[in-house]
Amino acid sequence: MKNVKSMLVPVLAWGLLVSFISCPCGRAAERKPVELIPREVLFGNPVKTGPQISPDGKRLSYLAPVNDVLNVWVKTVGKDDDKAVTKDTDRGIRIYFWAQDNRHIMYLQDKGGDENWRLFAVDLDSGGTRDLTPFENVQTQIVASDKHFPNELLIAMNREDPNVHDVYHLDLRTRDLKLVAKNPGNIVGWVADAQFKVRAAMAGTPEGGFDLLVRPREDVGWEKIVAWSAEDSLTSAPVSFTKDGDALYLIDSRNANTGRLVKMGLADKQTEVLAQDPQYDVSDVMIHPDTYQVQAVAFTRARTEWTVLDDSIKDDFQAIAKLDRGDFAVSDRDNADATWLVSFTKDDGPVSFYAYEPVTHKGTFLFVHKPDLTKYELARVEPISFKARDGLTIHGYITFPVRRQRKGLPMVLSVHGGPWARDSWGYDPEAQWFANRGYAVLDVNFRGSTGFGKEFLNAAIKEWGGKMHDDLIDAVDWAVRQGIADPDKVAIYGGSYGGYAVLVGLTFTPDVFACGIDIVGPSNLITLLESIPPYWAPVLDMFKTRVGDHTTEEGRAFLTERSPLTYVDRIQRPLLIGQGANDPRVKQTEADQIVAAMEEKSIPVTYVLFPDEGHGFARPENNLAFSAVAEAFLAPVLGGRFQPVGDDFRDASIQIVTGAEHVPGLPDAPN
Repeated sequence: MKNVKSMLVPVLAWGLLVSFISCPCGRAAERKPVELIPREVLFGNPVKTGPQISPDGKRLSYLAPVNDVLNVWVKTVGKDDDKAVTKDTDRGIRIYFWAQDNRHIMYLQDKGGDENWRLFAVDLDSGGTRDLTPFENVQTQIVASDKHFPNELLIAMNREDPNVHDVYHLDLRTRDLKLVAKNPGNIVGWVADAQFKVRAAMAGTPEGGFDLLVRPREDVGWEKIVAWSAEDSLTSAPVSFTKDGDALYLIDSRNANTGRLVKMGLADKQTEVLAQDPQYDVSDVMIHPDTYQVQAVAFTRARTEWTVLDDSIKDDFQAIAKLDRGDFAVSDRDNADATWLVSFTKDDGPVSFYAYEPVTHKGTFLFVHKPDLTKYELARVEPISFKARDGLTIHGYITFPVRRQRKGLPMVLSVHGGPWARDSWGYDPEAQWFANRGYAVLDVNFRGSTGFGKEFLNAAIKEWGGKMHDDLIDAVDWAVRQGIADPDKVAIYGGSYGGYAVLVGLTFTPDVFACGIDIVGPSNLITLLESIPPYWAPVLDMFKTRVGDHTTEEGRAFLTERSPLTYVDRIQRPLLIGQGANDPRVKQTEADQIVAAMEEKSIPVTYVLFPDEGHGFARPENNLAFSAVAEAFLAPVLGGRFQPVGDDFRDASIQIVTGAEHVPGLPDAPN
């Protein structure tokens, strides 16, 4: 299974898994209250999630809490011998995988959200854990793992130069590291072939595009075979080599509006289109692990839809679709291809996981990630679209409170991060949280969101705080015109770019929103670009092209104009800010400086800081604490329900730096 999303926007993912049908609207329905869903159910740890099958198919792993901290568990297929094999006691493990030797569980972990990931290996025979990359201030990335090379890994580290990642061959038996691909200074992603050799790379260009580089062997130089301009840079990427290494599968938007799946011969540079859609980019590709043939391609339209290209799996996809409702994905396969792991995402229920056997076309239910969700009445997520003021079609989703009339509701405009990302259909704990508290929730894929083709994506170039914000205002106007939203009770909420959108909303259009909640959002685009992580240097030119050039006088003037910090004195409505002290992407300075400016002008603000978090809140205790503050902050402004804070501060690192008095019912934060 190849996940093309990780290559489409290298290192730029800013940002931060029993159905009930809503009854018809009417006065009788209004009189029956919907039970308040506890924050612990929505934002606490899953009971089980992230299952993976061992390469030999004999064991199943998954993530589950140990003393309220997520760890990796392993069990023998067909037995109840589940056992925790990792011993994390702090942030919890979120990224793990099986080594192909069937003996090791590998996982990545950072410190306090600093994103300097280290690679650890757990020996399932001895129970011991080894730090395979014990280097301070170094980030480790996984490049490749291959069933045919069971004792090896390819990893990338910025060990020699903090600005770039080189590729190393790691021997799991000896722990020896060998440099196999030196980064010349502009490479942001690597691709290995079927022989486990690094033979393709994505290199950033001064114009904000990417060059695709290929070499026949690791001991010869690179050849540029594709030049993706800035126009195509975020809708194009390499996916995989063919088995013989003579061709590459690419997502390619050259000569088209959308990212199509193509096969390119390396000798003649000719391309064959394998799958395409006129409006939507390819969002995922399923490749056979032995033949390297493309088997299926996904397009994320209003929902995820699969196109099967390999007739041998048509019956499998039909059988899988009958196992459960919702949108499915094949997340893992054992080496014999005898067991597939499948997940189903629903809008109004937990994610469910199954083991599927292609030979018998039968599936076995494994678990749902949060079974307690089935005790509550969850809301449905409905796709919507509208025309922006310049005629561009904008897509999104709306979630209504259960058993409430769909007229004149308080509403939360929820803005996704990225901005080179998108909202999709499925279970969203934040949407369910807001809807359960009595608010309509509007998620908008404003211009610049990915998946809708390059024309839509590129309509956002240098439009931070411009047309991208206009789309959000047009979304609010649409909801008001439809009679859905009370125009006096609309909040704006978001993290990362979404946090920036919150600050823009309260400064550029101060009369539109009743309040705002900003999580790790930049307030000054100049200081943001001046403080990005050093290993983002290869894509800095892309930021200059798409956001603005902070190195020129003209560019700095433009970025100042588009920075919320410039217009602090316009803020009229309540603002809540949440920040992680170790955030490497949006530094704490971004929150500190706007809070200081507001306090200097005697403008009320509530500022919540977590000293052990980074770009978002990974520890469930911190997530619960911030959510408690947020819903207490919203309730008096929008008139919704809220659950008292209770003891949700107990195990959190929360520090209310300023403005506790603006949120009713807050206890003292622990010191």
